[in-house]
Amino acid sequence: MKQTVTRRNFLTTAGVAALATGLTQGAEEAPKGKPIKIIGIACSPRRGMTTAKAVQAALDAAKAVNPRVAVELIDLGGLNIAGYSPKPPQDDFTAILPKLQDPALGGLIIGSPAYFRGMSSLCKAFIERCAPLREPKMALANKPVGVVAVGAFRNGGQEMTIEQIQAAMLCFGMLVIGGNAPAFQGATVLSTKDDISADELGLDTARKLGIHVGETALRLAAKEA
Repeated sequence: MKQTVTRRNFLTTAGVAALATGLTQGAEEAPKGKPIKIIGIACSPRRGMTTAKAVQAALDAAKAVNPRVAVELIDLGGLNIAGYSPKPPQDDFTAILPKLQDPALGGLIIGSPAYFRGMSSLCKAFIERCAPLREPKMALANKPVGVVAVGAFRNGGQEMTIEQIQAAMLCFGMLVIGGNAPAFQGATVLSTKDDISADELGLDTARKLGIHVGETALRLAAKEA
């Protein structure tokens, strides 16, 4: 005997079907796959200070994007890292390099104070020592990189610092990532008396940058799967 189709049972059936479809889609979108590592590099000679805190804010936002995203902060403050040399010395960079060579690495967030309207010498030395990541293959190619800059004034050279770091990381084939407004170029944070907690605008740019780096790393990992 055929069931009579009424408006009520049609809507009920359609609702159940829609719910089932939603559950299926939710299962497909559930976290799966290997962890994706986002490493933040705080390139201030002052360990645990404003640059490290700003980079950590970006990392926290990246981690919140998806349970697959794992983050790690590497604070260079107080470490001994020399600049480029044909025969690299055995200094503190030796322990950092394997982390950057990890296949699970999905992206970087590099932070620097704006010293004299440019990146710190420690940041420059770190980037120069990443030279082994270019040979025999470009290990960082097609991975996202975001930049956080901290200055003592709102317009204290943060944008120029960001540009310098972005230009250097393009030499590694990385994909330069900004954020949504107002973090178009990257994160620009204001430090007042060694404190960034009151700079809600700057911290917002850090969070938005972190989110964009995390989302981009996830999309790229999905394409490679």
